[in-house]
Amino acid sequence: ISATFDPVVHRVPMMSLDNAMNREELVAWADRVVKGLDGQVPTFVCELKFDGLAMSIRYESGTFVQAATRGDGKVGEDVTANVATIADIPHALSAPVSTAARPARQDAAAVPPVVEVRGEVYMRTSSFQRLNERALAAGDKPFVNPRNSAAGSRRQKDPAKTAERELSFFTYQLGQIEGGDPDLPTHQAE
Repeated sequence: ISATFDPVVHRVPMMSLDNAMNREELVAWADRVVKGLDGQVPTFVCELKFDGLAMSIRYESGTFVQAATRGDGKVGEDVTANVATIADIPHALSAPVSTAARPARQDAAAVPPVVEVRGEVYMRTSSFQRLNERALAAGDKPFVNPRNSAAGSRRQKDPAKTAERELSFFTYQLGQIEGGDPDLPTHQAE
C-alpha cells in the first residue's frame, strides 16, 4: 500500500452527506434546508446509500483522464490507475446519456469538453465473498467488511491488485461541466 498519492484540487468541492439516525434528526435537517432556501419550496429525493468510497471521475474530450477521492472536500488523492481497473467505469464517453425522465437532445451530438462524474466505489457482497475465499485459500486473514476492502483497494501500488477486488461504481452526481449545457433541472434528470 502506498502512503502517498498526488493531491488533486477539486474544481467543484465534493461535499459529504449528513447522517440522520432518527426522525427528529431528519426533521431538523429538513428544517435547515427550508430555512437555507429563503422561502423556496424544496423537492426531496430519497435514494439508497451505497457504503463505499466517494469518487470523482473526470473526462476531457470524452476520455477518462483522472479519478480522485473526496479527501477533505477541497483536495483529494489521485487514484486514476486503480480506478481505471473498475469495469463499471467507461474509459470514453461517446454521446449524451438519455434517461426516461429526459431523452437525449437531438442537437447534442458531442460530449462537453469537461465532464466530471461523481459516485461511490463499492464492493458487491458476492465480490467480497470471493475475495475472502481467495484470501483463506492463500492462508491469509479474511477481510473484515466490503466497505473497508473497497476503500483500501484504491491505495494499492499495483493496479492489478485493485482489479482483483472486483470493485463497482455507482454514479449519483455531476461535478464540473465545461463547454456544454447539461440541461438538468432536477436531481432525477442528473
